[in-house]
Amino acid sequence: AGEVAVVPGFQGLGHRGRLTTLGRGGSDASAVALASALGADICNIYTDVDGVYTSDPRIVTKARKLDKITYEEMLEMASLGAKVLQSRAAELAMRHQVVVQVLSSFDNSPGTLLVDEDAIVEQRVVSGVAYSRDEAKITLTGIPDRPGIAASIFGPLSDASVNVDMIVQNASDDGASADLTFTVGKADLDRAIEVIGGVRDLLQYQELLSDPNVVKVSVIGVGMRTHAGVAKKMFETLAEKGINIQVISTSEIKVSVLISEEYTELALRSLHTAYDLDDE
Repeated sequence: AGEVAVVPGFQGLGHRGRLTTLGRGGSDASAVALASALGADICNIYTDVDGVYTSDPRIVTKARKLDKITYEEMLEMASLGAKVLQSRAAELAMRHQVVVQVLSSFDNSPGTLLVDEDAIVEQRVVSGVAYSRDEAKITLTGIPDRPGIAASIFGPLSDASVNVDMIVQNASDDGASADLTFTVGKADLDRAIEVIGGVRDLLQYQELLSDPNVVKVSVIGVGMRTHAGVAKKMFETLAEKGINIQVISTSEIKVSVLISEEYTELALRSLHTAYDLDDE
């Protein structure tokens, strides 16, 4: 009691006992891990923002700060590009049930608490709208529509350490061929094209098309588990603004769409308003 532990973050020991760094946001992960190990009541993470917002306030001026957010929602937001908290820190907090508060280093205002879902009495259906510009789209046209073709595409990409995110396949009328579209990180686009080009004889696709000028926009909320119509509202809102959806992916608490990068701001603001997230 009465003792203060001062521990450097961003570093640790690997599985062979060698000193290693934890990568971007490693200090956040260090803080949560220490809070768990020490049995702390709360882990305060001071940063350059005063909490977690319903969307990026630099784009959505009506975004508001959340008092509380669930671990799952924060993990989804972090993985989708929200840079408030590092995704591994959110994952550690959820796994070990560490209450985390994200707050500003520059003022004394309360921040946002990361808590278990049961700790939030009135849970909104959608808690936030996030986006990621770190996406690039690849489309393979005229690939044979037969068992094993997907493994022949994504196996070499995995071997080359290229992570694939969203995937959609469209079969042709004759059932013999299909078009396959998927996304990779922008930094991996050239490597992915090179890998796919290397197995062209095996894949027998007609054409490889790539587009780095896309963005992934997502709506997130644990309330989706018990409420229908979230995806419908998203699609209708984007359609009303003339925004074409190129790829769709979903999870239990998230709906993501891939759109042209030029519509990023319009999509974020329109969806934020559609889900009643605007600050009055």
